[in-house]
Amino acid sequence: MTQEPYSIHRLTPAIGAEITGVDFCRPLDDRVYDTVYQWLIDYQVIFFRNQKMTPQGHLDLAQSLGDPEPPHPVYPSLEDHPHVMVLDFAANSPPDTDVWHTDLTFKDSPPTASIIYSRVIPPVGGDTLWASLTAAYDALPAGVKSDIAELRAVHDMGDFRNNFTTGERTGNARPLSLAHERLGNAIHPLVKHHPITGKPILYCNPAFTVHVEGLTASDSRNLLNYLFEHITRPQFQLRFKWTADTVAIWDNRCTMHFALGDYLPARRTVHRVTVINDKRIGC
Repeated sequence: MTQEPYSIHRLTPAIGAEITGVDFCRPLDDRVYDTVYQWLIDYQVIFFRNQKMTPQGHLDLAQSLGDPEPPHPVYPSLEDHPHVMVLDFAANSPPDTDVWHTDLTFKDSPPTASIIYSRVIPPVGGDTLWASLTAAYDALPAGVKSDIAELRAVHDMGDFRNNFTTGERTGNARPLSLAHERLGNAIHPLVKHHPITGKPILYCNPAFTVHVEGLTASDSRNLLNYLFEHITRPQFQLRFKWTADTVAIWDNRCTMHFALGDYLPARRTVHRVTVINDKRIGC
């Protein structure tokens, strides 16, 4: 069997790789999809430049990992591919993802992975940062690892509260209460283990983690602020400069990310499909 001419360039010691030799504009077999999946496990976020990926190819890639997320209730989708979300930001529609977060941790089962395909890239700015939550855990002092080993934290909708409070009268925040009922909150361990690698993960993020169970509000804030400062250290991160027609795939179980909103009034448009489970482990 002829070996594929893949080339892997690691971006940092902790996280990330840029890969050439895969062409997502043509049909791929399961062997290639399995290889892409293994790269995702190995490097946590992977990038493929100079792709001409169709919406169906985008969806095929997502389905090689698991089930695509249903159409988003807020963000628009492509008319003929409702699972392909369109994130189109400019001066009249500023971005709302410029905060460190792991996607939807206020859900009981947050998404497994996401795939972005860049369409319109601003001339300057618009980089995205990713951080490895496994590298962050590994670098914690032994005493802190022991202290947080059995702790759990509450996650809620975070900044999304603004969608349900802006313009509302002062007093009873009924729309916000209903949003909490609809979107829910979740309790997750501060230390999770990756279902494939078994590696421990420091599972919290500044956007959605709001309280450590069993602690006073003051003690919870102090601990979370310490952990947030720790996981946002540069040695756990990569900063990716986009070009048009780039595919990025990240493992949402062990990373967080920050999409910089520094490019306005220029435009930035990407297509995104979120994968809600991992079909290789049945969950």
